[in-house]
Amino acid sequence: MKQNKLRFIAILASLLIFGFTLTSLTSYYAAHDSLSKQISETALPLTSDNIYSEVQRDLLQPIFISSLMAQDTFVRDWTLSGEIDEERLVKYLKEIQSRYNTVTSFFVSDASKKYYHSTGVLKTISPVDPMDDWYFSFVNTGKEYEIHLDFDTAHPTDMAVFINYRVYDYSGNFIGVTGVGLAVDKVQERILTYQKRYGRSVSFIDREGTIMLSNTNDYAGSSIRRTPGLQDIATQILSQPSGTFSYVRDGKTVHLNSRLVNEFQWYLLVEQEEKSVETKILHNLKSNLIVSVLISIIVIVIAHITISRYQNKLQEMATTDKLTGVPNRNVFDPIFDQISKAARRHGHPVSVAMLDIDHFKAINDEHGHLNGDMVLKSVARIIQDRLRESDTVCRWGGEEFLLLLPECDELRAFKLCDDLRKIIEKRTFMNGQTEIRLTVSIGVTQMAHDEPALPLINRADQALYQSKRTGRNKVSIC
Repeated sequence: MKQNKLRFIAILASLLIFGFTLTSLTSYYAAHDSLSKQISETALPLTSDNIYSEVQRDLLQPIFISSLMAQDTFVRDWTLSGEIDEERLVKYLKEIQSRYNTVTSFFVSDASKKYYHSTGVLKTISPVDPMDDWYFSFVNTGKEYEIHLDFDTAHPTDMAVFINYRVYDYSGNFIGVTGVGLAVDKVQERILTYQKRYGRSVSFIDREGTIMLSNTNDYAGSSIRRTPGLQDIATQILSQPSGTFSYVRDGKTVHLNSRLVNEFQWYLLVEQEEKSVETKILHNLKSNLIVSVLISIIVIVIAHITISRYQNKLQEMATTDKLTGVPNRNVFDPIFDQISKAARRHGHPVSVAMLDIDHFKAINDEHGHLNGDMVLKSVARIIQDRLRESDTVCRWGGEEFLLLLPECDELRAFKLCDDLRKIIEKRTFMNGQTEIRLTVSIGVTQMAHDEPALPLINRADQALYQSKRTGRNKVSIC
């Protein structure tokens, strides 16, 4: 079985290493043979998809938070009750900001036009104040929510990405706007994370082509319509929800993938210079091979541990009596072989005893099989407690136990078994309030020189039969 396990693990390791290596090399040569096509049609769109997925994931939490705020019964009830005790709402907004680590949280009541913030009531908004245009513009759009880049009302010099969400009463009437704000520098940190992870330049532009966010602030506020290289394809980028383009910048070919992020209503631009990809692909090949080896090692180790545990479990199930927890008769032969070989080599005596619970059927009939099982387990524990570490007890049949006693002649075996008999006779086994008393009969015999197992066990069985025939609750030697 051990050889089969090693053979299986070797085959598994070969398949894993071969598969990973073949996959990595195939990917490398495919990319190498068609570099520009691979960048523009495969690698860059795939990276863009990954970044797009991460952008959606990163936006999901603040959108979800704003949605929860808009649906929060506290916010609606507090507003509908007349906005009494403003400190309660301020405390709520402060808790939202603290719990979800946003730079701001707010609620604007459509009835009072008060701008509630986590620091208090900031102002009463007005349609003539340019700082409040965002509110009236959002209300007029009719959208459920929007993501908006604007100056923070609480800190007018700081830019933030706001998630504005409409709030309705229980009848579906509009009662205000709530939401949270994310610091622009935090969003830029995420952009840098994408850039480092995928080795591509990442930026966001709005529907008009204005660069809203990038890895630096150098181009923020400018337009791709006036950016060298990009100005020639700006209209194409802005006229479709996604696309793949190439342009020349500073004499270098740059591949670009654009994709409209519906949640932002901004375009995600992912760029890659062609000359850097060859090194990147080779680096990726090496990285993939290293990762493949590590994964193969991990899988092999896990497979080895799993198979070993499974084998041990199977072996335990095959050699252990499920009810009593002692070895079953399948264990006897290999243990007997070891003990008999040692006895021949060193000239030590070996004895075998067969123990049977007297009138066990009557116990089952009178007290039920569950209590019969309890008796069997208790007797097994008593035997185990009295035996030496070198001795072995096996459950041989229904209520029979076989004791294999190395370095023990029949007289010592007789004394050991008689002590067991007396202990069991004096022991009270409880069945609720009913006491169960029982006795055992035991047959003992000593192994003759180079004697096989079968005649030895038969002789122990004969000694047991003698104990039963002469009145039970006794030990006999044969």
